[in-house]
Parts: sequence; C-alpha cells; structure tokens
Amino acid sequence: MLILGVDPGSSVTGFGLVDNVSGKLIYCHDEQLKLPVRADIGGKLAQLYDCTAALIEKYKPGQLAVEGIFYGSNVKSMLVLGQARGAVMVAAARHGLKIFEYPPTTVKQTVAGYGRATKDQVQHMVKLLLQIKQVSGEHAADALAIAICHHHHIRVEYKN
Repeated sequence: MLILGVDPGSSVTGFGLVDNVSGKLIYCHDEQLKLPVRADIGGKLAQLYDCTAALIEKYKPGQLAVEGIFYGSNVKSMLVLGQARGAVMVAAARHGLKIFEYPPTTVKQTVAGYGRATKDQVQHMVKLLLQIKQVSGEHAADALAIAICHHHHIRVEYKN
C-alpha cells in the first residue's frame, strides 16, 4: 500500500511517498511545494489543494497521513496552518483516501526514538530507514517521517 505523508505549511509544504510491500518500507518520492510569500490565502490554499490532488492522481496512494495539530503561542500562525491542513485533507477526501493524523511528538518518537528529536535527527533517520542519500528539504523529510510513522502504526495494528 502506497502512503502519502504530508507536512502542511503556509509557506512550504512537504510531501513524501512510501510503499508498504509485504511489510517492508520502500521509498517512492518526495518533494516540497513553496507557496508565494505575497499571495493571498485563498490562492495559496488553492495551489496547495491542486498540488495534493495532482500527486494523488499521479501516484494513487491508498492512504494519507498528515501531521496533527500542535499548539503554539501564535494564534494567527495556528489558524493558517489549520487552513493548509484543511486544503490537503479535502483533496485527499475528494479522492477517496482515508486520512490519518499523527502528532509531531509521535512522529519523532516513531522515527528517531525520541519525541523531542531535532529536525536534523529526524532527517538523518529518514535517510537511514529509507536507504536514500538525499531528500528535497526539511519539509519533505518531515513528510516522509509522517509516512514512515503511519507505516509503523498500521503494521502494529494489523499484527494485533
């Protein structure tokens, strides 16, 4: 089963695809979408929706895993992040994908073994686990980490 992991953001969104072949994790694709800084929020959300839909149509993943909400002190940033997550989730729902959410600490714990791992530690572990040398950027690495986290959790779920 192909899993699309997404690290949504208002300026950069990461996408990562991994496949679950007989319980083994296989790297497929990663990329980052950089949204225009000065674009209005509607334009950014439309572009994010379109990019997500295009990736779903091209690769045909079976499930989508997205970083869950975390709480911060900047309410405006949290609202914009929620809107970005919404655009991704609507694109997935429109294409019939089941959506799974994982908090950042769960993703870090699953991938790096420590819920407060740094971005560098997560990126390093993603490369090791997927046996790849390069990732498109830190947001793409986070998206791959989210997909890896989901892969791990569905494997545990199916074993029980």
